[in-house]
Amino acid sequence: MGPPRQTPGTDHAALREHRAHPRAFHENRYVYAVLSRRSGGISIGVNLNPDKRCNFDCIYCQVDRRCMPPPEPVNLEQLRDELEGVLAAAARGDLYAEARFRDLPPPLRQVRDIALSGDGEPTQCTRFERVAEVVTELAARHATPPLPVVLITNATGLNRSRVVRGVDRIMAGGGAIWAKLDAGTAERYARICGHRVPFRKVLDNLAATARRHPVTLQTCLFNLEGSPPPDGEIDAYAKQLAKILANDGQILGIQLYTVARKPAESCVTALDASTLDAIAARIGAALPTVPLHVYP
Repeated sequence: MGPPRQTPGTDHAALREHRAHPRAFHENRYVYAVLSRRSGGISIGVNLNPDKRCNFDCIYCQVDRRCMPPPEPVNLEQLRDELEGVLAAAARGDLYAEARFRDLPPPLRQVRDIALSGDGEPTQCTRFERVAEVVTELAARHATPPLPVVLITNATGLNRSRVVRGVDRIMAGGGAIWAKLDAGTAERYARICGHRVPFRKVLDNLAATARRHPVTLQTCLFNLEGSPPPDGEIDAYAKQLAKILANDGQILGIQLYTVARKPAESCVTALDASTLDAIAARIGAALPTVPLHVYP
């Protein structure tokens, strides 16, 4: 396996050492801006779950759900106004004067994408299709070529009709799907993500979506009770992806990373760089045609 392919700017020390991704930005409820290692610069985030609702219960999640705000539908007009404001600030250069960005070197002082993400699973948003329309419209209006819109998802909702239509719109505008897959077996999946959604549904949704659009996978690897993922689990993971490829699925790449901030459970700790690289080598040997992107 060759070296991981790098997004522009990802070899910079400011990105290698970056760990903070606050979703608070001015007085905004939905829209924020962060320096993103995986985007290779500044990413404008759209938090579709400020109420913190999620259908996963990941043991490494950093969202504090001890105090849950009441559920509420996304206010599309407010989301539009906030996103338009941040995009306009980026166009004027004001965004880069913010304290969190002002000391960045020139290669990182640019917006790379707009990410549908947040404090829960974005495809649970009941207005997802309309959100996709609003965001792709603004992405095209404020940048030439349009900023790519990235859906960051756990894949559980990719079969819903409103999500399928929204994803089609995102991909038609040059967007991307970054889908989570943290395990190769149902047993480890349940231990990591909880029992609310069957593992088979996640795999089926990934396979069906990958037949229609290219998908990038995001995989968080870590020590569990002091031990890294066993070789058998890594082999099972690679076999699941091989099945997707064998059935005409398109996998653009795999983002392998470890925990960077305090996880929900103390049994989770970060892998060291050498262990992460060894796992990447094992996956690369099993899936030689799929690019790997490793983020220690």
